[in-house]
Amino acid sequence: MVKEEIKFDIKVYDSIDELNHEDAFLLNQARSVTQFAYAPYSKFQVGAFAKLMNGETVSGTNQENAAYPAGICAERTLMSTASSLYPGIGIETIAISHRNLNGNSDYPISPCGICRQSFVEFQLRTNQSIRIILGGQEGRVQIIENALDLLPLVFGAKDLK
Repeated sequence: MVKEEIKFDIKVYDSIDELNHEDAFLLNQARSVTQFAYAPYSKFQVGAFAKLMNGETVSGTNQENAAYPAGICAERTLMSTASSLYPGIGIETIAISHRNLNGNSDYPISPCGICRQSFVEFQLRTNQSIRIILGGQEGRVQIIENALDLLPLVFGAKDLK
């Protein structure tokens, strides 16, 4: 038997005030777009805001559905919008925030498994790694330099060959 260890780095900041101007802008936009989420069931609004490799920006919010789990996460809404409006263009940085109407929104949340898989697929098809900024409406902020770090044992297209 061989034991393998998988590690990755997360940069942790005490608040948005420690971020550079562009990262702070992206996170503030993600915080703001949470208001457009459709989350009448969970009361957990998620907003995503990204800068693409061509300099354009796009946003996405979670969209719930009474026929649970037919909803879609903010991150996948954003990726769908980006690929529809700007085919083949990679995402440089995506900021993700949340507003929990039932509790606290002062800490970062991490993308779900489906979003992690979708990030990897998006990275592979655009040949561009995606940098992720995570933060609530206030409080600590986390930055992950490559979305692939969130899914180290990825199942991908190469596995289907």
